[in-house]
Order: sequence, then structure tokens, then C-alpha cells
Amino acid sequence: MTNTSTLPPALVEKILERLGLHAAPGIDLPGLETLYAAWCREVPFDNIRKLIHLRGGAADNLPGSRAQDFFEAWLAHGTGGTCWPGNGALYALLAALGFAARRGVGTMPVTLDIPPNHGIALVDLDGVTHAVDASIAYVAPLPLVDGETASVDHPAWGARSFQSDGTWHIGFRPLHIPQGLECRIDSLCVSGDDFHQWHQHTRRWSPFNYELYIRTLRGDSVVGIAFGQWIEFDGDGGVNQRPLSEDERKRVLIDELGINEAIVQALPTDIPTPPRPTA
Repeated sequence: MTNTSTLPPALVEKILERLGLHAAPGIDLPGLETLYAAWCREVPFDNIRKLIHLRGGAADNLPGSRAQDFFEAWLAHGTGGTCWPGNGALYALLAALGFAARRGVGTMPVTLDIPPNHGIALVDLDGVTHAVDASIAYVAPLPLVDGETASVDHPAWGARSFQSDGTWHIGFRPLHIPQGLECRIDSLCVSGDDFHQWHQHTRRWSPFNYELYIRTLRGDSVVGIAFGQWIEFDGDGGVNQRPLSEDERKRVLIDELGINEAIVQALPTDIPTPPRPTA
């Protein structure tokens, strides 16, 4: 079952309301900027539902494989998803609102020989493709124009798009790699079926299959939990972090990050991430 762009109109209305938008945005750059900024502030990148699903031994599609499932869980629990369900859901919302949206795939360089391991959402406006990544969450769309670079200049969530050897990259700061990382975009357009299969492929191994990871924006900062640490990129670009006990982790998720208590109680404890299988 693929991640579909068909969202019931009543659900779209609830999504826009939760995003703080009182009307559908215009199908133009200001409308895209408004929608994407609201997404980045209201929808976290996290692996909460994935950890519960995998540790419970469920064999069906990973959570958020359908956009409707992603949004219903977000509305009920405050959870988001990892890059595949998050960007699949953002694509579906964009398409439902009338934007010329596409799904893309990229590679985060966890190791040198991995296949595409990152999903991304893109929008075409007036002949320009804009990258609106749901999980990197850099607040303002990044245009991808041949021969040009673009940037979102912010100390906490800044990002830039650039070409290297004819391939697009996005540079950004993951919580656990504050010095920065470059995501290579391998394709600017893939089918829903291919996108779905890349997502399901992560069941075998992913750095988000074993330990809690959640990232979101609060005020002028990026905050979250990564591999047992509370981490904040503050408004000046500084990095603050501290280890969290199990009780502290629950409190932070509920009181500071807005995750529903019932799903936090179902969240399994972290286990060490094993090396990626080689065969």
C-alpha cells in the first residue's frame, strides 16, 4: 500500500487548523513559505511510532506509510515520523492543496556504499523546483536552480542547497552531528511505489530503528533528543546537551515536546544501534 496523495477534505481542514492556518495557502511562493514554516514548527521529526512498531514485532507496513495514517497519528498523539513518512505526508498535503509536488530520494552519508536512504518533498513553482524537506525542517523553501546556491541563514536551523559534480546537495546540522552533514539528492522525482519501497527497506536496518530520536523547533532554537541526549541548538548557534534518564526522557517528551502521554508510555527503552548489515 503506497503513500497516497489522496486526503479527505475534512482531514485537510483539521491539518490546516492544527498548523495554525485558518485558510488554505495560496498556490504560490508566499503560500508555500507559509505552509512549510508552519509544518517545521508543528510537526516533529521522530521515530516514536517506528520504535513501537518494530519492537512489538509488527509485520505490516511501517507507521506513516499512508499519509492519512501519519496525519491521524499526529493529530491524536503529536508524533511525526522519520524522513519517509514525514516527506510522504507533506507531499500528500501539498498535492491535496493543489501544489505541483513531487517526491524525491537522497542519501545521507552514514557509510559510503549505501543506497538512497532519505525521502524528500519538492514543489515546482514558476519553473523553479523548491526543496521542502519535512525532516531537515529549515523553515523556508530552498530553490534548486542550476549553477546557483541558495541558503536559509539561521544560526540554529540554517541550510543551503548547492551542486557538486552536477548533483544537488543540502547541507544542514543534524542534532547528533552539530558540525554539519550534506545530503545528496539522487533523484528529484520518484514514483509513489518506489518511495514506499525505500521506506519499507528501512525495516532491515536504520539508525532510527533502535534509539529514540526527535527533533523540532521551539522559538528560535532547534531542540530534541538523540541517542540518549537532550540537545539544543540555540538562537546563537550554540550547542547545549545533557544525558537523560528514562524518567527525564518521558517528562521531556510529554511536557516540553507535546507528545501524548499514552504513546510515550508505550515507547520502548533504547537499545544500542548495531552496525549496518553488509549483506
